[in-house]
Amino acid sequence: MIDIQTEIENNYLIISVEGEADASSSIHLDKAIRDAIDQENTNLLVDCTKLNYISSAGLGVFMSYIEEISEKSIHFILFGLSEKVFKVFGILGLDQLLTIKENKEEAVSVINGI
Repeated sequence: MIDIQTEIENNYLIISVEGEADASSSIHLDKAIRDAIDQENTNLLVDCTKLNYISSAGLGVFMSYIEEISEKSIHFILFGLSEKVFKVFGILGLDQLLTIKENKEEAVSVINGI
């Protein structure tokens, strides 16, 4: 099960992900990201502090947006990944393809160019 909330804060949109991103729930994650991009948000933060588990389907959601994020010059930053979840991203090399920060403050500093 997954719970996804979005909120606008200053000049960025935060997508908060709680629970497990698996084959059955990753469609909700995909919809949240798709909606954010379709609404032309160029500063997207994905709060993963409460993401307990991610399957290959969940990882596939992030992978499917890498090219579009680059083409549209979108700041797309994940933060707050647990060590377990971060390792999964690392195994597939997604930590090299996506911007991943330790916490919200670091993520916001990337958007603000600090």
